[in-house]
Amino acid sequence: MALSKLDNLYRQVILDHSSHPHHHGSLGKSTLTVEMNNPTCGDVIHLEVEVKDGVIQDIAFDGSGCSISTASASMMTDAVIGKKVDEISDLTLLFSDLVQGKDVPDAERLGEAEVLAGVAKFPTRIKCATLAWKALNKAVNETDGVADSGHIHRHDEE
Repeated sequence: MALSKLDNLYRQVILDHSSHPHHHGSLGKSTLTVEMNNPTCGDVIHLEVEVKDGVIQDIAFDGSGCSISTASASMMTDAVIGKKVDEISDLTLLFSDLVQGKDVPDAERLGEAEVLAGVAKFPTRIKCATLAWKALNKAVNETDGVADSGHIHRHDEE
């Protein structure tokens, strides 16, 4: 059976972001850093976020993960630069609903990450897809700098 055009697009976008991830590496100077892992498959993400006046100015990630995890992190970084920190919880929930196969009428808010709706066909990959989003949500919503899972470090804004 031939793949539909949508399935081909889904695979192509994931392969592109996985092979050539956007914002991969280190910022060198960041306001927030967080490290989280997905113990079910071994994905690890180290995320650095530069926040100024409540807006994400820049973001970078590093770590090791499967193609879904890496592609999702790459797409997430593209989607959140310029967003207000107080939007991140909503975007994380929106993305989580999307990859679980729920109806998400405003999925275009996620940018290219909208294509990851296809992950719903592979329930074991949902945690891979959501790792970066959960890490970002945890980083921007952590208020005391002490993480209860993963590691979060806040740096004073200059």
